[in-house]
Amino acid sequence: MESPLPPLPASGTYMRSIRDSCRLLRESHNIHIAPSSIQRLLLSEAFSSTYHRISKTSHGLAFPLKFPSALAELNLLSILSLLNIASGYRVPLHQQTGRGAWDSIRAFVFGLYLSSSIGADDDLLSAKGMRSISETKIVELMGVSVHVERPHESIPGVTVGEVGGPIHELVQLLKTLMNETGNVLVNGGYTDLGSFVLEALKEGEKATRQSGDKTAAAEVVLERLVRAIPGFRDMAIVNEQPVYCFKKALFLIHGVSIRFGSSSPSSVPIPETSHLPVFTDNVLPSILVHLGVLDLTQATQSLISLFPGAGSEECLMSLLATAPSDPPEDATKMNEKPLPKEGPILTTEQSYILRAAAIDACELIVEYSRSMDTSELQQLRLEWVKDITLPDLDMWLWAVAKDRKDYRELERFVLRNTLFF
Repeated sequence: MESPLPPLPASGTYMRSIRDSCRLLRESHNIHIAPSSIQRLLLSEAFSSTYHRISKTSHGLAFPLKFPSALAELNLLSILSLLNIASGYRVPLHQQTGRGAWDSIRAFVFGLYLSSSIGADDDLLSAKGMRSISETKIVELMGVSVHVERPHESIPGVTVGEVGGPIHELVQLLKTLMNETGNVLVNGGYTDLGSFVLEALKEGEKATRQSGDKTAAAEVVLERLVRAIPGFRDMAIVNEQPVYCFKKALFLIHGVSIRFGSSSPSSVPIPETSHLPVFTDNVLPSILVHLGVLDLTQATQSLISLFPGAGSEECLMSLLATAPSDPPEDATKMNEKPLPKEGPILTTEQSYILRAAAIDACELIVEYSRSMDTSELQQLRLEWVKDITLPDLDMWLWAVAKDRKDYRELERFVLRNTLFF
């Protein structure tokens, strides 16, 4: 279950509320971020040798689909962002489909698109289609089973199949997000989520034009998304402190920039996104702990032992070096991918604390990069480090977790039954 919800931030303060609440929550739980640990990461071979390669191209937003209009593409991007959850079901998804969470959700949304006719009564990507989609249809398009076997109560050696288990829980979460959002859209008079998002983008463009502040657009869009759609209200009260993350809404806003920013001209207004807080999930905080940036050694008791051994000098020497060469793959085992190892299972409150710490850590990393000595960086041929952005840093952390074998083996924390990541 999700934590109790705080009040929404005051109008015009959504970005600031994310940053302020996350910093306060991190500090109140004694999660330390030393400047030396940030410098160590930024100057490491692991960072410098991969940042440009993966921070711009590994976002997972290349769609192998043909769209009849920009609005149809925006609608699919918006729904994909809304449904960008399932991190806690990574292992059972791999067991059933061979895909992880993100790839499973992408495949599901592509299936929604390919099985629908835009404008038809059975268009599953329309507001009405989202409002009425069934659990059976979601199961069919995901290609999963929602049955588990248990021993018969009275007949030894006999098992009984019944609906349940983690994948059934995930299907119910996806159904909730789609039905709930479809209902909001229908009641608001919108044909689909993309139409609502386009309206918000146009309002944001107007705000930027009137104020002359290029960051105003994203603030307006974020507020509209969160106020209207419950599935974007990624916030909680933890130990009487409000915390705001809004991961999926921020991801959508940046996704618009990625998908439509190169279109010339574009019928979709493009917000400035280089200043957005990172889109915090379970990967970012877990990787930042393993890379020694988030220090849990003095954190509150519920956090201190979550990642035993992470951040030790021995581990960091390996993880911050150039990736070791993987041995040649045995052709007979190329299709036998080992299941990922499930990390520590967290409570909702613990997950918000670590996710908030990751948001604040990334703010500090970019802030520190701006303050680094230019001449020293030039000698190292790393002057570009001063220009890294928060969204690109987010993409690097998310993508590098898959980029090398030793990183893929690092544990990520697990939270199930959440609608937000």
